[in-house]
Amino acid sequence: MIENNQQRPIRIARFSVVSAPAPRLTHQWSLITHHRLTPFLFDTNKPHKIIILLRALLKTKEKQFSLRYKFAVRSVGNLACAPRLTTHQSPLTNHAVTHPRFSLRNGFMYSAGPMLDLGYVREHLDVIEKMARDRGATLDLGPFRSIDTDRRMVITSAERLKAERNKASEEIARMKKCGEDCTALLALMKQVSDKIKRDDETITVLDEQLKQFLLTVPNIPHASVPVGKSAADNVEVRRWGAPPQFDFKPKAHWELGEGAGILDFDAAIKIAGSRFAVYKGLGARLERALANFFLDVHTREHGYTEILPPFLVNTASLTGVGQLPKFAADMFHLEGTDLWLTPTSEVELTSLYRDTTLEPDALPIKVCAWTACFRSEAGAAGRDTRGLKRQHQFQKVEMFKFTRPERSYDELEALVGNAEAILQRLGLHYRVMLLSTADMGFASAKTYDIEVWLPSAAEFMEISSCSNTESFQARRSGIRFKPPGGKKSEFVHTLNGSGLAVGRTWIALLENFQRADGSVVIPEALRSYMGVDLIPGAAKT
Repeated sequence: MIENNQQRPIRIARFSVVSAPAPRLTHQWSLITHHRLTPFLFDTNKPHKIIILLRALLKTKEKQFSLRYKFAVRSVGNLACAPRLTTHQSPLTNHAVTHPRFSLRNGFMYSAGPMLDLGYVREHLDVIEKMARDRGATLDLGPFRSIDTDRRMVITSAERLKAERNKASEEIARMKKCGEDCTALLALMKQVSDKIKRDDETITVLDEQLKQFLLTVPNIPHASVPVGKSAADNVEVRRWGAPPQFDFKPKAHWELGEGAGILDFDAAIKIAGSRFAVYKGLGARLERALANFFLDVHTREHGYTEILPPFLVNTASLTGVGQLPKFAADMFHLEGTDLWLTPTSEVELTSLYRDTTLEPDALPIKVCAWTACFRSEAGAAGRDTRGLKRQHQFQKVEMFKFTRPERSYDELEALVGNAEAILQRLGLHYRVMLLSTADMGFASAKTYDIEVWLPSAAEFMEISSCSNTESFQARRSGIRFKPPGGKKSEFVHTLNGSGLAVGRTWIALLENFQRADGSVVIPEALRSYMGVDLIPGAAKT
């Protein structure tokens, strides 16, 4: 039995150095019992290796999957080999369950590359602490300092012993050459080699713990990002257009859509459940027209290359962009596989060049993609329950850039301009907001939100979010470029932005171009895609 952070037991059948079947998980919280556990911590297609360690912590060599995890069970009397680990005594055995101080949940560890450079974090802990405060995040750096200190001490010890072993090897060679007895020295060096091996194993464990910590550290905001405590501290940058004026009370999009027979929530509930929608007739055509219009403008005028990626993504891809481990509960996992329904095509577009060194002349690389996106909306209970605003499935056109670091902020402004151009052609009133530190995403260094006007609520609604993640995602994903002149390769900067969210644009069009009879005028820019200039309202009876 292994105890969790709340001291509630998770029952494991037995402890042995064997492979155990993986627990079956969905996007809901589950694990054998009713215990809540983050689903990304398991590769449900492969066995989990339970490792019993009686001496030193060993690192599993099972490398065929990007998702790796372990917990250690070791004798109480031998815990001195594991510096700075917390221990809970199991009431069912004579073993202690040892959890790394930075375990994500219940001692399972997820192997991934560092998110921020370890050396930078070590030398700038004051910056990291300030960043956490500015973001309103809780980040205890005390354990990091302790583990990093232990790691340095063990490295120093190992290096000293290796130097002694090298000198002893020379002495042993000399003694053998002179016919002298070196048995005692050989025995001593055997002990030294065993100690070096244990030190190296400990260093491996401590390195992994530091990586686990870095998984939890968000990106550092750019100096131009306003410090704030909530979304109320976001800064308005500019507005375009003006709200439409009506001589009647404007209806919400769900009233217009259902009234015109182009939107059916009841059918969606029969098919899938709540937070889904069925588009019909001209409603379905409008959804398709918007996606085609967005892609045509971005590819023909803005210089993007269209990509049609898979809608299923693996754990490595999600980790690369920062969706995992933090947002596991917000996604849908395919039971029995290492695949997830994509939450945004930012995931796929980033992974186009994962573990790749790009030629500098190829930058910037600009790609865009239309995909369905899937989110569990686990943290959105009770919010925006009516209509299309917050669905489990929605369609979006994503813009993405790989750039050289010195150009990334110019490219961010251009990215925002590309999204604005779509709204301007559609004649939709919007504003651009610079997000404060408290409201920006985990991976972002700087984010602009574009918000479109909704007449029925007399408020703005986010329709695009454009971010520069600098090297945060590239470092996680191993995306570099080789500067000219034979210099050392550097991480690219990555940028992403909605161009636009199709469903939310659908909402905005219905509400802003509605007429008193419930019909909706099609904007000029879409008429060639729609083949009509008006969506009729409800038929009079």
